[in-house]
Amino acid sequence: MSAATAGIPPRYLRTPEAARFLSLSARTLEKHRTYGTGPAYRKLGGRVVYSVDDLQAWAERGAKRSTSDPGVGTVLPAKRHDDPSSAESR
Repeated sequence: MSAATAGIPPRYLRTPEAARFLSLSARTLEKHRTYGTGPAYRKLGGRVVYSVDDLQAWAERGAKRSTSDPGVGTVLPAKRHDDPSSAESR
């Protein structure tokens, strides 16, 4: 949390608001949640909410300075990705 927001309680957004915040569709954000490739979320009273700080941190993972930047910390597309550790359990 930045010093500017230190005294302010965390702000939570529902899926449609969070999607607009990230310039994504709500369906894309739902897919990210399903596949585990999206930002951290919370379930509060059966509702899915996202912290603004978590949304910003997730978006920052995709920050690049050039097309030659390494893929470390890349934001993955909203689709199923094979987990190398789960391949051993099959």
